[in-house]
Amino acid sequence: MEQFQIETAQNITISQNTAHLGERMLAYLVDSLIIIAYTVLAVVMLLAMDLDFSDMWALYLLLSLPAFLYYVLLETFTDGRTVGKALMKIRVVKLDGSKPGFSSYFVRWILRIIDVVLSSGGVAVLTILFRGNGQRVGDIAAGTTVISEKKRISLSDTLLRDLPDDYTPQFPQVTVFKDSEMQTIKELYESAKRKGNHNVIVSLSDQIKKVAQITTDMKPIDFVDVVVNDYSYYTQQL
Repeated sequence: MEQFQIETAQNITISQNTAHLGERMLAYLVDSLIIIAYTVLAVVMLLAMDLDFSDMWALYLLLSLPAFLYYVLLETFTDGRTVGKALMKIRVVKLDGSKPGFSSYFVRWILRIIDVVLSSGGVAVLTILFRGNGQRVGDIAAGTTVISEKKRISLSDTLLRDLPDDYTPQFPQVTVFKDSEMQTIKELYESAKRKGNHNVIVSLSDQIKKVAQITTDMKPIDFVDVVVNDYSYYTQQL
């Protein structure tokens, strides 16, 4: 999963994860099955109606429009998603951070002829692999890409910390806190440490000592760090 940066009109940089090629292929298979099922159902209904060939052909063209326009219609009206994309939790977005308009979805849809239909998906796969940013030819022309909306959780986002094997906890009282409370403490501490906001760390230290009934002469910044480590230690022992 490749990460890229979106630069918004307000000069705010947002990190996004491009959808994995496998996710896009699975979404394509799901959407293809839906289109095939719809088309077969339409044909069965027409045959059951026992119409003249000319009437049947005209009605078939009319009934097949939803299948023909499946991608452009769904992506336009469901915020860059099809049924397959929704199941895979992926979505079409603009590279500049703005919401794609109908013209962007239309360009992607038209160029599916090159990306998918004529090359059996070969051009799309090669372009995504070598272009970067998760873009096939249609995406390059439309200025779009497909992102994954699955949240990537790293160790720093959890209560767990990578502690040495010989780590010795100092404050068993930290187990009085709930996971949600310690997560809040950890996030506030790390944010205050990055911003150099010592007052927040001091307040956290005082509150922890009060709730857990801990007495120590450690500096607030060291104390809160040890508390988080100790809680992580006890959590991993469960």
